[in-house]
Amino acid sequence: MSVTIHTVQAEKTSGDLAREEQLAWKLAELATRAKDAPQDADAIAMAKNRIIDNAAIALGAANETAVKVARADALASKGTGKATIWGLKEHFAPVPAAFANAVAVRFLDNDDCYLAAEYSHPDDNISPIIAVGQHLGVSGADILRGIVVAYEVHVALVGTGDGTGICLHKHKVDHMTHIAAGTAAGLSSMLGLSTEQAYHAINFAVHNAISSRQSRKGDIGAQKEFVPGFSAEISIKAVHHAMHGLKGPNPVYEGVDSIIRRFLNGRDDENAVYKVALVAPGVDPLRNILKTYPKQHAFEYQGQAIIDLALQLREQLPKKGSGVDLDQIKKIVLETSHHTHHVIGTDAKDPQKIDPDSPRGTLDHSIMFAIARCIQTGEFHKDRAYQMTQAEKDELRALMARIETQFDQRWEDLYHDQDPNVQAYGGRMIVTLADGSEVADEKTRANAHPGGDTPWQRPDYEAKLADYTQGLVSDAERARFIESVNGMDSLKGDELATINLIVDAGTLDAPETRGIY
Repeated sequence: MSVTIHTVQAEKTSGDLAREEQLAWKLAELATRAKDAPQDADAIAMAKNRIIDNAAIALGAANETAVKVARADALASKGTGKATIWGLKEHFAPVPAAFANAVAVRFLDNDDCYLAAEYSHPDDNISPIIAVGQHLGVSGADILRGIVVAYEVHVALVGTGDGTGICLHKHKVDHMTHIAAGTAAGLSSMLGLSTEQAYHAINFAVHNAISSRQSRKGDIGAQKEFVPGFSAEISIKAVHHAMHGLKGPNPVYEGVDSIIRRFLNGRDDENAVYKVALVAPGVDPLRNILKTYPKQHAFEYQGQAIIDLALQLREQLPKKGSGVDLDQIKKIVLETSHHTHHVIGTDAKDPQKIDPDSPRGTLDHSIMFAIARCIQTGEFHKDRAYQMTQAEKDELRALMARIETQFDQRWEDLYHDQDPNVQAYGGRMIVTLADGSEVADEKTRANAHPGGDTPWQRPDYEAKLADYTQGLVSDAERARFIESVNGMDSLKGDELATINLIVDAGTLDAPETRGIY
């Protein structure tokens, strides 16, 4: 496979950099030439797995308030397009459908991940690609190619080793910027646009998708879940406008007032350089989707291996009745990477992260909560983990206060290792008991990770779908949906509406309040 490392640097004077040397043009070339490139069977199979995963987590959150509001917002467009919304029989315009689906997919923080120079949930790209594909009646093969292209671009921007990738979070820029680039590229490929059109679509999308990370700080609200919805809307409109021949702001990455120069490293160093690795467009199969990893647990990815470790250690702790004798736990120390310690651990110095009364959007970014809840209950279920009685909260609050995270250089080195066979997002946990004895173990990767103890295969995605849609979707409807996804390569036109899972065994609730719509 031929991989080229592209150097990305801000211009000294506007107009210095030829269009063909700009990163957005390189991404556009990859996207538009993918139609003639060999398709990787494993990548296509993984795209189907992630569509099933999207259905699971979207419907698993179907009656959460933010999801109900986003879905209700789309109802005004009912009958005006051919896009579907998870759970509903009706058809909608593509933008509101994509928005509603993207919010639903993100809500549980249980979607797939890829971590390198930047953080990402690459399946944020799927909702707008399916919505536009259904609306315009392309083929299922076109949609799958669009998804694979979106993942290829998204992962490349996040980084694939050897110092590649564009870090956004260092400068408090939210990762919606990379989502929008991936989606615009995927849509352009799916629709067979020219490189010129794709280039302007990417420029439009990236420029309009810059937002701060305040959505992930303090009293976390709905913006965190709405980010992929806004990205979907921005990207669809960017492609739409580029199809009309309109030009986006360029060069969006390298310009004298561009994202690099005004928001990222170029703000402090005009000679700052980024590197992005891309395969030869139209020549090599796109396989970056295979580098991404699913989430077994509804929690930030850096906690996946730690949750598996806590559940594993629980079996060795003193018992009381059917559970663990929490009074026998003197303290718990987690030795881990800087991110886990500083962002979701005790070094965050955020009192809400050790308060079980905090909102779910805060608790699913608290490793103290995850460890304590696993030891308390022996599981980490998407719903039950966050549903607590007052007695459980009191018990949990006391245990969370005895948990401490510590930075460890070994785990930091593993976190940033450029070799995907070495890179790890885990830690070592030491439980000190009341008698002074210790129970300790470590885990490098989550069990479900491609390099974990039990890497996820198709049956795992289908089992997750069954669990998350229990009580909402019948077995027959679930089987029909899986069959449609399996045969997606041969679907086209109105047949694409079958790539939807309709609620037929429960109800989808409406918001309790009324807004503008």
